[in-house]
Amino acid sequence: MDLAGLKFDDRGLLPVIISDACTGDVLTLAWANRDALERTAQTREAHLFSRSRERLWRKGEESGNVQHVVEMVADCDGDAVLYRVDPSGPACHTGERSCFHTTLLERERDCVAGDFLRAVAYLQRVLHERKTSAPAGSYVATLYAGGVDRIGKKVGEEATEVVIAAKNAADDPVVWEAADLLFHLFVLLQARNISIDRVGAHLLERAR
Repeated sequence: MDLAGLKFDDRGLLPVIISDACTGDVLTLAWANRDALERTAQTREAHLFSRSRERLWRKGEESGNVQHVVEMVADCDGDAVLYRVDPSGPACHTGERSCFHTTLLERERDCVAGDFLRAVAYLQRVLHERKTSAPAGSYVATLYAGGVDRIGKKVGEEATEVVIAAKNAADDPVVWEAADLLFHLFVLLQARNISIDRVGAHLLERAR
């Protein structure tokens, strides 16, 4: 990794923005020196420099919420770095998922809700883990063991439940049944080793 083009301040530091590699959400703004960047590259775990404690530290060394680095990117001026990470827990010491959780200004947005994207990213990780480890008592593991036939049957059942719920006036049952349908559909895709990104790419093609 070539750090020659980076511009550190007079303390040998530069700002590091940490974002969720799946959702793009900003998790933390921190600082790093050359050693922290090099260790991050070597270990693929987020290392930073604490200005208050004047020492190098690894994210999660106390909390256990390690951040696995997917990509490191420098900005156009070379005076800031972005870590795109796969977080294993909350980024903030308060227990919040992101350090940026105090709303100062907000307006209605047309984009897909962030909660849905976060849920999909989290669910994909869990489903992959259940598929590889198959822990005892896991409902997902029993679905995988039953194969496509069993999972497909659940998808069909949940799709019917969505239609039934939609015929009623209340919204909550529709939300619950839609969540069940998506959950089992994602299990089916994992069982077939089909990436959710592949489905997303096809949806975008249809929208064009």
